[in-house]
Amino acid sequence: MIDRFEQFSISIFNISHYWNKIAAEEMKDYGLRGGYALYLIVLSRSDNDITAAKLAELCQRDKGDVSRAISAFQKAGLLEPYGKNRYRAPLILTEEGRKTVDQLAAKASALLELAGEGLTVEMRENLYPSLDLIAKNMKRISEKSTI
Repeated sequence: MIDRFEQFSISIFNISHYWNKIAAEEMKDYGLRGGYALYLIVLSRSDNDITAAKLAELCQRDKGDVSRAISAFQKAGLLEPYGKNRYRAPLILTEEGRKTVDQLAAKASALLELAGEGLTVEMRENLYPSLDLIAKNMKRISEKSTI
């Protein structure tokens, strides 16, 4: 019988693995890495007031990875070039960037519908708050000690 730790670990790993695989396939169409999809979605939700440091914080990602993504977005014409103050400059999607994000968001929404097939409304209403709570608790625990 699988215990809670094993079930939790395997489920989280599988979700992450398959999400990354699907995102890589979708982002290939744009010539970008799969992991960059989240950055674009988060940028689209901001009001042009998000910096690279804030994007890294919101996405819980390494600043170096965010910097590489920004460079790739600018080369692809999805983000406005930096102004004078590179590190504190707001990240602003271009019109092409907004179109790309709209396409990605539609695909992500459709994917979540397929991934959630078989979930009842009640299960869905409990799932996301439960995952958020587990993530917050895991963060708190990781900041205090180890197992």
